[in-house]
Amino acid sequence: MSAAATTMTTTLTTDARISLRGHLRHTGALVRRNLLWIRQDPESMFDAVLFPVIFTLLFVYVFGGSIGQSLGGGQQAYVQYVVPGLMAMMGMNMAQGVGTGFNQDFNSGVMDRFRSLPIGRGSVLFAKIAVELMRMLVATAILMVVAVLVGFDITNWIGLLASVGLSAVFGSALMWVFITLGVMMKSAQSVQAMGFLVLMPLQFGSSIFAPTQSMPGWLQNFTDYNPLSALADAARGLMVGGPAAHDVWLTLAWSAALTAVMAPVAIHKFRTKS
Repeated sequence: MSAAATTMTTTLTTDARISLRGHLRHTGALVRRNLLWIRQDPESMFDAVLFPVIFTLLFVYVFGGSIGQSLGGGQQAYVQYVVPGLMAMMGMNMAQGVGTGFNQDFNSGVMDRFRSLPIGRGSVLFAKIAVELMRMLVATAILMVVAVLVGFDITNWIGLLASVGLSAVFGSALMWVFITLGVMMKSAQSVQAMGFLVLMPLQFGSSIFAPTQSMPGWLQNFTDYNPLSALADAARGLMVGGPAAHDVWLTLAWSAALTAVMAPVAIHKFRTKS
């Protein structure tokens, strides 16, 4: 029997012996381990802290005047438009960090240490996702603080909380994609490059930063099926007002589909990686 097959058999046997309570205990311990690592390396939080500030100020003060005029209200109108879109983008940007962090753990030998311990392999994945969701919540909180400072008017607190929850659901689904990339790619730089190629078209070919009515017809067709457009429009409807039900259900459908397809792939790749 090959080494990979032996490792997989041992992994499946170990997972089968661990109870649900054991998996939860292991996940909690690994979450604590990841949080302690962040405490020792605060630079790893720079993206969560700086991205919301930079993106908000950049788009509001560089594009706010011109795009805001097309919305009929100047820069203030653009603030109300773009902030919900930026919230949708936070979950996507944080999801990329799962893949790079996962790849670094493999290359540094941390995963080999985990494999030698009698812990559920799924606990490693779920702990990573839990910590990234915490980082996403930090980034979202900073985004909202900056948004209020530049003039965003929070009129619906329940809608705001619902938007945060919806972004977390979609972000956690997208994390399975980047976990798969983190396992399959040879280096963290490769994961970042692939993430850039995936995220840039999704970000700018959506309704996050600007309305899609002035885009070419073929690009409008792309934005109609872009899950980020659905998430941004759902957050906009919940936070600012307007129709949101269709986009909420569409975002939830995308999240369920991504999780159903990519979670088994990510878990299989993780278990069989030699």
